[in-house]
Amino acid sequence: MPSFAAFGNDLYTGRRSFDFVERRRRLLAITGVVVLLAVLVLVVRGFNPGIEFTGGSEYRVSQVADTSEDPAVEAVASVLPDAQPPSVSVVGGDSVRIQTEAVPEDRTTEVADALAAAYDVDPGQVTSSYVGPVWGADITRQALIGIGIFLVLVTGVIAVYFRDLAMAAAALVALVHDLVVTAGVYALVGFEVTPASVIGFLTILGFSLYDTVVVFDKVREQTAGVLQGSSRTYLEQINLAVNQTVVRSINTSVVAALPIASILFIGALLLGAGTLRDVSLALFVGTLAGTYSSIFVAPAVLAEIKGRDDRVRAHTEQVRASRREEARLAAEGPAAPALATAGGAADEGPRGQRPQPRRGRRRG
Repeated sequence: MPSFAAFGNDLYTGRRSFDFVERRRRLLAITGVVVLLAVLVLVVRGFNPGIEFTGGSEYRVSQVADTSEDPAVEAVASVLPDAQPPSVSVVGGDSVRIQTEAVPEDRTTEVADALAAAYDVDPGQVTSSYVGPVWGADITRQALIGIGIFLVLVTGVIAVYFRDLAMAAAALVALVHDLVVTAGVYALVGFEVTPASVIGFLTILGFSLYDTVVVFDKVREQTAGVLQGSSRTYLEQINLAVNQTVVRSINTSVVAALPIASILFIGALLLGAGTLRDVSLALFVGTLAGTYSSIFVAPAVLAEIKGRDDRVRAHTEQVRASRREEARLAAEGPAAPALATAGGAADEGPRGQRPQPRRGRRRG
């Protein structure tokens, strides 16, 4: 059985090849369905914004014997019967975090005492904090501005680096794909969106951009001067470049995803580290989505744009015409020597010897 390294070498040299470009419209259709499903999840379920975005009060009860949420819900309801049910989560294995809507200052101590009694701990083990709605709205605005500025700068940098607007557009489509898919998974799972989540979103956009730039750098190398030749088309060179980088992209993704998975499944889910959970889910999903988009989405979009370019289309027809001519000559090749041999045999005498001209007798 061939090794993965040998398989990658075959892809690099062209002995084996996956036709990503030829199937680009099918791949883009699949990608469109996935993005549409992510958008539907966002519309139907929506995000679960943290207190940093919505504002409110937060209580933490440490060193509890029972981490269930029922005591917290009952304690808050006993003090604030008209308030919405609080959001309760376990932090660190033996601590409980309770987030409620804004609690009036004169009732904050009552809620803390009720929580201490509900979990049977000393009142000193209950801490409280308050986040105002103005601060939460400011955090939301700054997060959206940060993502928008990032996307604009990325588009400009790629356009300048590659000197190709088509590559910039394809990279931007891949980035939007990664962001929407990650956000859809976040909404589906129901994890709380915190500033750490926003940091995770920006980080995975950087990873996706890095992987896409690697692929496009190889595309630029393979397509340099291709329009002046007649052996391969522009789209075939794009496909070769993707095949040459697919193993590298997979290796990079695996190396990046393994430690993130350990943080997500061990540090967050088993140990209950809430902040780690928020950022690691975005990183884990975004890493996988970024690898997918750099192989299947960005090159497909680039090939679709380039395939509509008049110069590329004219060159493709020229290459195909040249190949048809070569195929015709190859098909006629064995017949031509046979005709030449038959024509030569007609002029030859017996046993393949040429007839000699007659010599007249000399008369004396």
